[in-house]
Amino acid sequence: MAKLRQDARCHAPATMRNRDAILAALRRHLPQEGLVLEIASGTGEHAVHFAASMPALFFQPSDRDERARTSINAWVRAARLPNLRPALALDTTAETWPIDAADAIFVANMIHIAPWAATLGLLAGAARLLPPDGPLILYGPFRRGGKHTTPSNAAFDADLRAHDPEWGVRDLEAVIEAAEGFTVPLVEPMPANNFLLVFRRR
Repeated sequence: MAKLRQDARCHAPATMRNRDAILAALRRHLPQEGLVLEIASGTGEHAVHFAASMPALFFQPSDRDERARTSINAWVRAARLPNLRPALALDTTAETWPIDAADAIFVANMIHIAPWAATLGLLAGAARLLPPDGPLILYGPFRRGGKHTTPSNAAFDADLRAHDPEWGVRDLEAVIEAAEGFTVPLVEPMPANNFLLVFRRR
């Protein structure tokens, strides 16, 4: 993450490329009002963009990484949005989370750069927090039918696993199987060989 100016805000170039496509999809699937918990918020740029674009929703960013939370909070302070909260320290593998409930949960580009245990913890935690029909929305690359959808995703997966053998592009079917308490997700193709998965809490 490259820093912006001389403050603590960091910038992820992919955010500028994908934020509007993700926003358009979120508008279709998020509730009209309530609290959206964003997990693994990274730099914080998505949270600012979504909160500014959907003022009827409250956005709660979070990240397990202290450096990321510093960037998120710098963006929150600069944005001065009444519906955007400071970042929570949230590790999906923890048995308890620092938040008791949310009307929706959004996660972008996390589960392929974390151990599988983080995905299992995410699904279990989302099942605890969300109300019936509450959406859990995942964005990122996935394999389908045990195969990569593009050669570039296969190369990306190899790079991830070389960095950490516990990382890697996940099988869509494995994520669905692990999502106890959720409906089979709606799967939407997104730009740059990504997908949006929309689970609903049963």
